[in-house]
Amino acid sequence: MLRAIQQFTGTPWLDTFMIAISWLGNNGLVWCVMAVVLLLRPKTRYHGLLCAMALLLSLLLCNVLLKNLLARPRPYEVLTWLQPLILPPQDFSFPSGHASSSFAAAASLIGLEKKWTVPAFMLASLISLSRLYVGVHYPSDVLGGLLLGLSCAYLARLLGRRFFRLLQRKPALAKRHQKL
Repeated sequence: MLRAIQQFTGTPWLDTFMIAISWLGNNGLVWCVMAVVLLLRPKTRYHGLLCAMALLLSLLLCNVLLKNLLARPRPYEVLTWLQPLILPPQDFSFPSGHASSSFAAAASLIGLEKKWTVPAFMLASLISLSRLYVGVHYPSDVLGGLLLGLSCAYLARLLGRRFFRLLQRKPALAKRHQKL
């Protein structure tokens, strides 16, 4: 699959586009900005909190734990014909941190207006596919990242519900939360 992507889809304008899309996912940049924007608006604050929690879980589980535990080499380190289109990342390959953070953030928006969720899932998909296109991940890395990201969003939702239930039981905490 990676050979087909490099042989049959590579064009200068598509290369530039995919490199830019991949860059948006660096360090979860676009998703962190989105979480901050959501946190600033009272109407979307809950989903901003879920997004931030999901991103933190994704960072810890994917980049700190799983990548180092599994230590899978990047495809360009194994497949000599594969030339990455970006500076080669120095960490391990599985799972894709870009896919994990992208889908963690996008899935944390489920229940919010479609004007947020649909573009978020579209961007998450593009960022994830761009990692195959630029030659730094195997398809299974991206799939693993997608599943991990969805799991992180689910865990963030469970933790968020417990947190807000706790706030409802403690009147002083609830008053403080309402000011947020």
